[in-house]
Amino acid sequence: MKYLIMLGLIAASAPASAEVVSASPNGFEVRHTVNLVVKPEVAFQAFGNISAWWNPEHTYSGSSANLSLALTPGGCFCERFPKGGGIEHMRVSFVDPGKHIILTGSLGPLLYEATSGVLDVQVKSTSAGSQLIVDYRAAGFYNAGADKLAPMVDQMLADQLKRYRTFATARPRT
Repeated sequence: MKYLIMLGLIAASAPASAEVVSASPNGFEVRHTVNLVVKPEVAFQAFGNISAWWNPEHTYSGSSANLSLALTPGGCFCERFPKGGGIEHMRVSFVDPGKHIILTGSLGPLLYEATSGVLDVQVKSTSAGSQLIVDYRAAGFYNAGADKLAPMVDQMLADQLKRYRTFATARPRT
C-alpha cells in the first residue's frame, strides 16, 4: 500500500505532457502540463519566484539570481546585469491571482528577430493538488524558420518546468 501511495505521488508530480502543438516557418506553439502535489496558491506563488528555479544556463548574465518576475499587470520578467543594464524578457499583461498569468515578449534568441510571443500560464486545482499548464506561442520572422526553433524552445521549457516542479513541490504545503 505504501508503495502505491508513493507511486501515485511520483506520478502526480511528473509532467503530464510536453509537446510542440504546431509549427510553421512563421511561428509555433509549445505546451507543457505539470501536475503538482501542492495547492494552486502555492504553485502560483512558486512560479513567481522565478530566480529560485530558472536554469542559469538560460540567462544572459549566467545567474538566475539576477532574474525577477513581478506578478502584476505591467510587471516585468526582467534580468539585471551585474555591471548595469539588463533585459526585459517578457511583460506581464494579465494576472488572475492564483489562477492565470499571461506574459508577452520574445524568449531567448527570438529577441533578436522580428517575433512576438505569448506565454500563457494557468494553474488549475486537481484532486492531487494542482496542475500548471504553460502555452508559449511565438510568431513573426525568424531567419532560419520558427519551425526549426520550436523543438529547442520546447526542450528549454521542459527543462525550466522540471526545475519549477522540483522547487514548487519542495515548499511547505500550507
